[in-house]
Amino acid sequence: MRDYSKYRFEEIRNRLESAGFNPLDIMVTGVTGAGKSSTLNAFFEKQVAKVGEGVDPETMSIDSYSFNGGGIRFWDTPGLGDGIEADKRHTQKIVQLLNKTYGNNNEHGFIDLVLIIIDAGSKDLGTTYELINKIVIPTFPHSSRLLVALNQCDMALKGKGWDASKNKPSDELVRQLAHKVESISSRIRETTNLNVSPIYYSATHGYNIQALLDLIINHIPSSRRDSRKDTSSLDRMLKQTGARTRRFFN
Repeated sequence: MRDYSKYRFEEIRNRLESAGFNPLDIMVTGVTGAGKSSTLNAFFEKQVAKVGEGVDPETMSIDSYSFNGGGIRFWDTPGLGDGIEADKRHTQKIVQLLNKTYGNNNEHGFIDLVLIIIDAGSKDLGTTYELINKIVIPTFPHSSRLLVALNQCDMALKGKGWDASKNKPSDELVRQLAHKVESISSRIRETTNLNVSPIYYSATHGYNIQALLDLIINHIPSSRRDSRKDTSSLDRMLKQTGARTRRFFN
């Protein structure tokens, strides 16, 4: 099994040094059961985040995990989809983290990237799209800082098409996953005018974990996030899409 703890270590350090901040703070979010905690465990190749079983979510608070010699810090957030009241509490925690700032005049946004984990086997993505459209985008309107990844690609067809002997998807499953990636990209583009390029992987089988890390590293920002520009960026996006501002708690 590959050791990812020092993967592209020098490049990460150099890019962060050039950007003027360290560490790279990444919020990991998604609906309950998407596999946020198992994804973190796949990065570390050991259990650092406890994984929920069945319908019982494990992550109820926001926990952080330092990776790659401390150059990357993941923030594991509670999943949505556990009921109206629970979702309200979890949403407040997510929004608070996205709104967190630092600097003498609070000019810098604390979170540098948002990684949204989607269950590749789920046919009902309504809660996921609500998370993106009503919670993340209104608070964090940055297409270059928004990453989307499909976990559990081995279960996209309920386990069919997964080659256990080679630990990878069959050609047919690859085609189905490519179709799902395009469908999700199109839906996000239509509703937010943001372009995202999702990748797929399996945290359970350790498949394509390197591709997920590459997605993150390749999107390391060249500068700190200017929190003062967030509002103007959102207004511009809403104007382009013709969308109306809607509060999640209404």
